[in-house]
Amino acid sequence: MDSRVSELFGPGSGQSSGPGHGVPPKKACAKTNKKGKVRSPRNFKPSNNTPYLPPEAEEGNIEYKLKLVNPTQYRFEHLATQMKWRLQEGRGEAVYQIGVEDNGMLVGLPEEDMRASLKTLHRLAEKVGADIAVLRQREVEYDSEVPHKIAEVLIRKVPDDQQFLDLRVAVLGNVDSGKSTLLGVLTQGELDNGRGRARLNLFRHLHEIQTGRTSSISFEILGFNSKGEVVNYSESRTAEQICENASKMITFIDLAGHHKYLKTTIFGLTSYCPDFAMLVVSANTGMAGTTREHLGLAMALKVPTFIVVSKVDLCTRPTVERTVRQLERVLKQPGCNKVPMIVSNTDDAVMAAQQFAQSPNITPIFTLSSVSGESLDLLKVFFNIIPPLSNSKEQEELMQQLTEFQVDEIYTVPEVGTVVGGTLYSGICREGDDLVVGPTDSGLFHKLTVGSIQRNRSACRVLRAGQAATLALGNFDRSLLRKGMVMVSPEMDPTVCWTFEAEIVLLFIAKTFHKGFQVTVHVGNVRQTSIVEAVYGKDELRTGEKAVVRFKFIKHPEYLKVGAKLLFRQGVTKGIGHVTKLQLGPEESPE
Repeated sequence: MDSRVSELFGPGSGQSSGPGHGVPPKKACAKTNKKGKVRSPRNFKPSNNTPYLPPEAEEGNIEYKLKLVNPTQYRFEHLATQMKWRLQEGRGEAVYQIGVEDNGMLVGLPEEDMRASLKTLHRLAEKVGADIAVLRQREVEYDSEVPHKIAEVLIRKVPDDQQFLDLRVAVLGNVDSGKSTLLGVLTQGELDNGRGRARLNLFRHLHEIQTGRTSSISFEILGFNSKGEVVNYSESRTAEQICENASKMITFIDLAGHHKYLKTTIFGLTSYCPDFAMLVVSANTGMAGTTREHLGLAMALKVPTFIVVSKVDLCTRPTVERTVRQLERVLKQPGCNKVPMIVSNTDDAVMAAQQFAQSPNITPIFTLSSVSGESLDLLKVFFNIIPPLSNSKEQEELMQQLTEFQVDEIYTVPEVGTVVGGTLYSGICREGDDLVVGPTDSGLFHKLTVGSIQRNRSACRVLRAGQAATLALGNFDRSLLRKGMVMVSPEMDPTVCWTFEAEIVLLFIAKTFHKGFQVTVHVGNVRQTSIVEAVYGKDELRTGEKAVVRFKFIKHPEYLKVGAKLLFRQGVTKGIGHVTKLQLGPEESPE
């Protein structure tokens, strides 16, 4: 737990965050080079400054190929199998580096060999039902008269039965930083008029339109096809059509920037399990208002964050540079320990997307305008290439567990009945499945049957772990439901508790944290006021201190799991931690 995040909330101290991910070694059997020698062109003479990439990893979705010129039929079949494996590892996406040795040496290929290699790659992609898009080509400098190039190619599976790759991005930032406007421009393809026209379709309430401030959580989608083109701007305007044509979907969770809606913002971060967070900072105001706090929340919950500096059309260049320098200073502080990466061209955007997913310390920074459209294309390139954080193996393990669906929203739809929205945490959910929902105020679970399922406003037969959807429950009594409940398989025998223990770090408190203190606790989709029953080993806690604390819910019992991330707040008091022990069994509700 990184207690130095407290510096983003108020004065405090602690420890720095850990290092980035290492690259696992490549097994010798993964390639068909029988003699085991390094393959190099005849005329190739490595110079002293020959650049290298990290050695190729056997796992993951990145493959190095020196060249793919006229392969035999046997070799072609082997390459196709290898491509299927890489696509499976990347959940439908893979990146091929052409002109690169297995050890990462950038050898490069002459123009003719590169053309032939890309042609072979295209044939391979067709065979496995995928499309290719060349991300970038660049020359490699070494002692040769003929110029040699390397190419970076994105392979993406053509979707079937709505099984597109879906990434969730939480949108954070201070009020009036341009979050909703940016999403409106990205998803509708039309620039803003400078007075907020692009954001009108995103608002859910009349008072949001009148004030221009988001107070609720809304969702917007941006779809990319298998060739990497945005599908929102073509004929497909409705969500159903976007889902049909998309191979990759970015779901934006538009959160509130104003401080009085902070509980809604925290609920969006903890409940909807975003893969990434996009922190929007206005170029003319810098890190004002809740910006620093939102960055701290994302870091406390370990959500990888990148930054977008908006409204650059309103400022002079020196003002934009000053805001970027301010961001770099904050990111380099011991509490953040991040490496800022300014994205100024397409090459930067490609590199940022790959490094951002591989190392938790990299923080890309974009500077753009929703009015002039400056650098918007770079952000789209970034979204197109950014890979999922979890690999196919982790996804398979989650899908093999028993069904657990977290209830985040409850609706009543005419002619459909009760509908719940949320995220499938584990297992698989199908139409007609029998589940139990709870806990109620008395800790009980009620039986129900899942009717129809919808993802991104279009029908879906099977829901897999990690996907968000809405489930129709027919004539099930809505009054028995509330946010924070779970729908689980009857075989699970779900655990319910009033009291639990957690290991916490106090990020910021004005005075002291002690027994009898009341806080609002957020654990996943659970949000409830709790009372501190005991602080083990200490009488009181101050900013930056750690302890094991026993909490007790004051309204009704909740379904919790040991190890779940926890965030609590009360006024300016904030803390993070994880659940270590549940006190199970029947217990009287506190008066």
